[in-house]
This record gives sequence, structure tokens and C-alpha cells, in this order.
Amino acid sequence: MGKIIALTNQKGGVGKTTTAINLAAALGEAGQKVLLVDFDPQGNSTSGLLAESLGEDRDTIYEVLCGTASLEDVVLRDVAEGLDLIPANIDLSGAEVELLDTKEMQNGLKKAISGVRDEYDFIFIDCPPSIGTLTVNALTAADGAIIPVQCEYYALEGLNQVLQTIELVQEKMNPGLDIEGVLFTMFDARTNLSTEVVESVRESLNAPIFETMIPRNVRLAEAPSHGEPITVYDSSSRGADSYRMLAAELLKKDLRD
Repeated sequence: MGKIIALTNQKGGVGKTTTAINLAAALGEAGQKVLLVDFDPQGNSTSGLLAESLGEDRDTIYEVLCGTASLEDVVLRDVAEGLDLIPANIDLSGAEVELLDTKEMQNGLKKAISGVRDEYDFIFIDCPPSIGTLTVNALTAADGAIIPVQCEYYALEGLNQVLQTIELVQEKMNPGLDIEGVLFTMFDARTNLSTEVVESVRESLNAPIFETMIPRNVRLAEAPSHGEPITVYDSSSRGADSYRMLAAELLKKDLRD
């Protein structure tokens, strides 16, 4: 049975989608069977893995939530080695309102994923950069959460809000939800700020933290515009190596659990 992991942070620009795409691709490259669910109306995971734009008539996760398509109908197979994708587009923004009218609004994604869970080793959910109905759906469906945190001045403030949301979901909807770890992104060893942020979070946070840190890397920033994960776009880059290290760390942690 595949492990479901939500990548979440209510702040944008922290490397959430970059991590969703490249961690999933690195695990696929390592021989795992992986599904990435784009659950952000901006559809950045979708565009970051497709060289050509998604057709307007193509069903997405929105149609799955509405009950007009199944997850099996929507999945895009082998967008990278070992990696399948459930796409999203701006239509998903309408699901925020429509889910409010359902009796179990927090369980829509959980029900959709249940039918394909046995096909994968890992299922990643790329959440929107906000704490709303979609993010609650993702956390309710997930076994664990990865929280990417940019090495910047306000990192701890945003992180505490995410942890509070996860705690509420654990209490009210999903007691089995664990924090896989906080992931430092855009780390620049040349600056005092990056080092200070890491030290501050480590000292004040009572939650797991990944040893792997994702560096600030130009090739990582370029890869989405080519519709390729970093492991394909520039396999020998520091960005690719860092996500391979993160994949290995996650696999090791999963074996221990």
C-alpha cells in the first residue's frame, strides 16, 4: 500500500512544488512507483512535468472531485521514469466552494486516492499555498506531511502556522497523520542568514527535520520551464544530487518506520 505524503506550506515561493516534482522524480529514478497529485489550482506541478500545455478538454483532479471522472481516467502515465501525474488547472479553484456543499467535504481526495493506492509505493500531493478546503482535504488523505521552509527571515513565523493546522487535522480528522519532516530549501551556505534560519528552527522546533537541505540552484529554477524534473533536465547538477539525497533519506526513514 502506497504511502501518501502531502507537501504543504501556506506561504508561496518556498520550494513546495519544486520539491513535489523533483522528490517524486528522484524516487521514480530510484526504482519506486510514484504518483504525484497536483492539488494546486495554479497547476505548477502539471506544467513543470509536461513539455506541452494540458489541453482544455483534458479531465483533471477537479473532475475527479466532482464525480464526473475517475482517478484512473485522469492519470497521465510515465511523465518521468517511474512517475505518474494527476494534473490540475484553474478549474480546481471552484472545488473550494463546491466541497463546502458536501457532507464530508474533507474526505473528497481521500476517497479518490483509495482506488489506486495499491498501485504505488509513494503518492505525493502538491497542496496550494494556503490553508483552505483543498489543503485540509490533502492532509486528511495523507499519512505524512513534508513542510518545505525557505531559509529566510520570516520562516519560523509561517512554519508555526502550518504546524498548528496539522495539529488541528490530527485532532479532528486524521489522527494517523505524521510530520515526515521540515525541509530547508533555497539554502545558501555563503550567507549568514541561511545558517541563522536553520539554527533558529532547529533550536525552537519540536518536529522532525530532514538532514538534507536543498541549495539555491539556477538549474532547479530553469527546469520547470522545460517541463522536466531536475533529474532529467540536468542530471549532474547540485539540485539533482540534493533531491536524490532527500529521496534516499525518505526511503531510509520509511524502512525504519
